[in-house]
Amino acid sequence: MDNPHLPPISRVMTNDTDIAIIGGGLNGPTLALALARSGQRVTLIDSATTQVRKNAGFDGRAYALALTSMRLLRGIGVWDAVADHAQPMLQIKVTDGRAGEGPSPLAMQFDHAEIEEGPMGYMVEDRHLRRALLDAVSDEARITQMNGKTVVGQTVDATGITLAFNKGKPLRAALAVGADGRDSGTANRAGIKRIGWGYAQNALVCAIQHEAPHHGVAHQFFMPPGPLALLPLTGNRSSIVWSESVSNAAAINALPDADYLEVLRPRFGSFLGEISLAGARYTFPLSLSLALEMVAPRVALVGDAAHGVHPIAGQGLNAGMRDVAALAQVIEEAAMRGEEIGNIAMLQRYQQWRRFDNATLALATDSFNRLFSNDNPLMRLARDVGMAAISALPGLRRGFIREAAGLTGELPRLMQGD
Repeated sequence: MDNPHLPPISRVMTNDTDIAIIGGGLNGPTLALALARSGQRVTLIDSATTQVRKNAGFDGRAYALALTSMRLLRGIGVWDAVADHAQPMLQIKVTDGRAGEGPSPLAMQFDHAEIEEGPMGYMVEDRHLRRALLDAVSDEARITQMNGKTVVGQTVDATGITLAFNKGKPLRAALAVGADGRDSGTANRAGIKRIGWGYAQNALVCAIQHEAPHHGVAHQFFMPPGPLALLPLTGNRSSIVWSESVSNAAAINALPDADYLEVLRPRFGSFLGEISLAGARYTFPLSLSLALEMVAPRVALVGDAAHGVHPIAGQGLNAGMRDVAALAQVIEEAAMRGEEIGNIAMLQRYQQWRRFDNATLALATDSFNRLFSNDNPLMRLARDVGMAAISALPGLRRGFIREAAGLTGELPRLMQGD
């Protein structure tokens, strides 16, 4: 018979780590570093090995980091390692049209000079950002890495969560954070449901070398099958993220490199001169996936595990970085108050902070894609006039610039700058 004067067994169980983060892509290591900075013991878990995750080959992937995401990376001590490889985005030009016909004269144009904080953002290649994060994680004594292990189960009790693996002994933590992507096993095991749908579009992604300089200008060109983003990289190189119908994308991606370029060229014209492929090219399906909750008992979600959106505005990773900065701050403040890490009140504060912004981003990207990915002449006229009106109104234009830089809303401290 249990002794009524003894605490329940769950209260005397000790944790192996304060916070377990499942997923070692970009958001997971960023969160691990932010938490370690505030004194938390963190275990970072990924099914891939460090060698695979640190692969130095250039595969064309790059990210548009908003100014506030750069501040976060600087705050956790990573930015200096990628700064020399980062291309500032000084202007954004948004146009509408059809392939081979050139853009509409009615367009939006945003210039970083209209805000005081500096460039709206930076383009950073995946290989540089990933390596810098992993190097920083390896150098941090408060972070333990578990690579090549897959979480297959999670059990929650009053004071913590126990993770079971495909091999080896279990791990107990006060809180588990799912940074494991749109098909998040962490969310599924916590019983968190999702809503979402496909767009009948695939993204074609590559990098190009070009003859003329890009001058730090990012272009978003809307065409009936879907948008094409042309994003400046260091040197005379740019990253391409190009949406097409599923059947067109499959046919284009199957082409030899020379034919692939022949299809790509008329989609943005000749202003960059001669172009050639730089690195690999690949394709992936486009969809929306939104978790109905960002938290559950002893569980929080960040990044694509909580919200996977259309890349039309390049804000997917930036939204994840905001999750990371907000969750790190909520945890730090809870610890300073002596509050138990991972309790449901703490988790609800995080969800309240981030849920509305993420739902709004999902709705905005979904609406923009539906508005622009068609060839209806009335809708084309309405959106072209709308873009021209925004570009002509300084106050509205400045608001869009600040939004692109990530400077709107309640910013976590790590994103506020010096």
